[in-house]
Amino acid sequence: MRVGALALATALLVAGCGASSGGTERTTKPVPASGTLGAILALPGPDVALTAGTSDYQPGALRISFLVIKHNGAAVSRPEARIWVARSLDARPLVKTTGVLEPIGVPGESTPAAGDISKIYVAHFELPRTGRYWVVAQPVGGSPIQAVGNMIVTKKSRAPEVGERAIPSRTPTIASTHGNLRALTTRRPPDRALLRYSVADSLRAHVPFVLVFATPEFCTSRTCGPVVDVVDAVRKRFIGSAVRFIHVEIYRDNNPSNGANRWVREWGLPSEPWIFLVGRDGRVKARFEGSVSAAELTAAVRKDLLH
Repeated sequence: MRVGALALATALLVAGCGASSGGTERTTKPVPASGTLGAILALPGPDVALTAGTSDYQPGALRISFLVIKHNGAAVSRPEARIWVARSLDARPLVKTTGVLEPIGVPGESTPAAGDISKIYVAHFELPRTGRYWVVAQPVGGSPIQAVGNMIVTKKSRAPEVGERAIPSRTPTIASTHGNLRALTTRRPPDRALLRYSVADSLRAHVPFVLVFATPEFCTSRTCGPVVDVVDAVRKRFIGSAVRFIHVEIYRDNNPSNGANRWVREWGLPSEPWIFLVGRDGRVKARFEGSVSAAELTAAVRKDLLH
């Protein structure tokens, strides 16, 4: 759902922007049919490209995150945004819902994401079929503005889906690296509590765990955020429980020029960061792509791992 300026221009053209003919005549801008996405885009206020924080979607229950960025580069940070989803810009919405603004990182502790972004919109809805869909988001209140983008729903994810078995990766730990923390994490200070257990050992022990694939130092987009901070903050809420919390970096030797490390490849991650919640039975119970708030992750741990 990465939508650039060219895609936005194309979207607006499909919606019916007028064009000159021969330099002397102008076509009349068609009026979008009432109730369509095009009609929503025709409302007062600028139309901008949706900045997506998620991109991996399959039929069923979906979680999307996104930013609405003004033409001057500033992010819109109103508490809620109306959301419409349709098959095309001239179609009526299949979904009408509301997205809420969630914090990126741990408020008061984490540094903002690139571009001084500290919050991101999150919405949940269902789509029953694969294919391309158009999304329009309109933050509630203030000067009107609409963001438009598209999302592609595929039949299968490359990464393990909810209900599938977790990959028994022999991820590195403090013990396996003889205490070489720089080989384990790019977070400063190091997140020692997230580096004690491997995925393979946790699966063999039949204990529930939260697994985060992320690279604190090299996460440079506006939407990825300091998710390791979030996971560590949630870990502290469950001290005394059986739930383990594990952090795995993204790049081989923690160097982006070397490409993804073997554990990221084993899990088939199409993007980063990712968080997986794995139950005692070794199956994925929940997963999050991109930034996630401490409230979202805490609720998921309580619902899916504490039983």
